[in-house]
Amino acid sequence: MAVSETTRAPAQARCQVWGILNVTPDSFSDGGLFNTADAAITHGLRLAEQGADVVDVGGESTRPGAEPVEPGVEVERVLPVVEALTAAGVTVSIDTMRARTARAAMDAGARIVNDVSGGLADPDMARIVAELEVDFVAMHWRAHSTHMDKRDRYTDVVAEVRDELAARVEALTSAGVAPERLILDPGLGFAKVTDSNWPLLAHMDAWSGGHRVLIGASRKRFLGAVIAREGEEAPPPPEREHATTAVTALASPAGAWAVRVHDVRAACDAIAVASAWQNAVAGPR
Repeated sequence: MAVSETTRAPAQARCQVWGILNVTPDSFSDGGLFNTADAAITHGLRLAEQGADVVDVGGESTRPGAEPVEPGVEVERVLPVVEALTAAGVTVSIDTMRARTARAAMDAGARIVNDVSGGLADPDMARIVAELEVDFVAMHWRAHSTHMDKRDRYTDVVAEVRDELAARVEALTSAGVAPERLILDPGLGFAKVTDSNWPLLAHMDAWSGGHRVLIGASRKRFLGAVIAREGEEAPPPPEREHATTAVTALASPAGAWAVRVHDVRAACDAIAVASAWQNAVAGPR
């Protein structure tokens, strides 16, 4: 379950699968399902058994409109889960915007920091990540959940996300984060309500700058919008799983280093099929 520590454009057998573990009462798809340590630990172990390379543990919802939680509450939610999963040999990332939580999770055994703000929300994050010498997911981010939909304003979404991510890379490396430690995430659904997401998926090479890419499309509302039947409301998050699997099957051969998903088994199957297809195309006729 170890995460590759290669640097830019690393060679790997397949796209990695990150299993989402929200230890929260209010996440958009599974809020409240794993809101106790015991339930979260059981689900985290299940995700690993199903094939997750990394289990991504978060204690604060970042869904549209979500209110922030107190830092101490976030730590209390995630720490026993991180400790139990890492003790069982599971590779864990911590999904947080707070340097305090990141450090506590690393001390408990986590190996990756996944920050949806890319280090913008907490001025101490870059320094802490540099000191810890761990991999860091820098996501494209413009505002907190309560305001992010208003920031879905782009003239050229690919170029603007490219430039804003490049600025984060420069700031993080200037703070001492090794470039090879960085993983970029286009922030699907964050300041991107529906149509703004698709060009970022279609043109990963245009904004990734050669860094590893994490795609987090799982069950998000832009998928609900595209699969909605005419005259009907968009399906709720659990009914967007087939659409999520389709994104995984396309993102894997397009160069995604990892996908972050709720349904690990479906993602693993999609990647296996995409890989078999690619190998057949590359092989002899």
